[in-house]
Amino acid sequence: MDTDARLLRAAEELLQNRDDPRAAQALAEAHSTDVAHVLQQLPQDDRAILFRSLRGDQAGDVLSELDDATLLELVRSLDDVEVSMILDRMPAEHAADVVDELPSEHAEKILDLMEEEKSEEIQEILEYPEDSAGRLMSQDVVAIRETSTVEDAIQHIRKTVAEERPFGVYAVDDHQHLIGRVPLRRLLLADPRSLLLGLLEEDVVSVNATMDREEVARVVAKYDLLTVPVVDDQNRLLGTITIDDVMDVVQEEASEDIFRMAGSDAAELERRSPRQVAMLRLPWVLLTLLIEMLAGVVIHYFDKTLGKVILLASFMPVIQAISGNTGLQSVTMVVRGLATGQVQLNRWWEPLWRQIQTSAILGAVCGLAVGLIGLLWHSMTFGLVVAISMFVSVNLSGCAGTAIPMLSKRLGFDPALTAGPFETAFQDVLGVTIFLSLATALLHWLV
Repeated sequence: MDTDARLLRAAEELLQNRDDPRAAQALAEAHSTDVAHVLQQLPQDDRAILFRSLRGDQAGDVLSELDDATLLELVRSLDDVEVSMILDRMPAEHAADVVDELPSEHAEKILDLMEEEKSEEIQEILEYPEDSAGRLMSQDVVAIRETSTVEDAIQHIRKTVAEERPFGVYAVDDHQHLIGRVPLRRLLLADPRSLLLGLLEEDVVSVNATMDREEVARVVAKYDLLTVPVVDDQNRLLGTITIDDVMDVVQEEASEDIFRMAGSDAAELERRSPRQVAMLRLPWVLLTLLIEMLAGVVIHYFDKTLGKVILLASFMPVIQAISGNTGLQSVTMVVRGLATGQVQLNRWWEPLWRQIQTSAILGAVCGLAVGLIGLLWHSMTFGLVVAISMFVSVNLSGCAGTAIPMLSKRLGFDPALTAGPFETAFQDVLGVTIFLSLATALLHWLV
């Protein structure tokens, strides 16, 4: 029996018999992520009952692992005092995520009931932009004065490091300015009486509290960091971000890009009703419909050409589909490359040149294939029209699919939105226009 099935059975047994020691122990020993997954599978009324049976520290960890919909339902079913006590035991950055999901009036009540120090920490975190490094950072940072000895530093670590999570040791001056990083191995092997100054790595990589979390993820990946310090504009040390938080960001951003490219968002899977989902998708569907109608206008414009060579209609869907898919593939690669940092706007010509070469190969092969079919089916001129149309359409689609996301990013828009459902429709119009225009130009040799 897998972990989820075993824990779900333990949860059901505990709900039936609150005094079942084996079921209670199974949940107490389980990872918070697994318990959260079990809670999401239970009916709403049972969630609060099971959640109240968890230990205080475990309850906080489980709460931070729940999806938004389950989190809101659970918090509404609990007493405000219960919620505030749980949040008091949670790391401030995780508690801030929970508070941020609540309606403003409810959030204020919860914050008023919490311990003053923790409440202030949460409010400080919530002042940073939603997707910034400040929202991710933990304020429980190991900061040691640069004039301290190694023995003092080790004693400080013993007193301050409580959580089982990666941490870095950083040296600061009297005004909390970040001076450097102290490698743990070097610290443990040094003479206890030696000064910290002699052990510092001054070229420490840090991020600003207002930096976008995607950029933070790129910095962590680039330098292979387990923790990265967060500083303000004056280089004062504010906190740290650990690799586990960055992993969550990478997953969330990847999912967000995929949903946006489909003209939707992650909330559709969590808490939107069918009506809300339909209203969310409707603008994108209508925009696609409008663009496809342009293709209809183009086809109508070339009625005479189609009337004389009706076989052209058989190849139109092929050219539209191949060029549209080429453009969508290009968009997908560029959007992901922009998210991971593999595509740099200041070197925009590199991905564009690669795409030109790739599209040339794809267009040549596809053009040759459909051209040969056109030759066998009708005539050499017909095959030439089909082949050239396919080659040009594929190349233009590939270049447009590469350039549009980068241009969108440069203008400050989300590039994932430019790759929505209307992308293929746009390429449909382009493909049919090229095809029928060329056929009209060579109509004398086709008839």
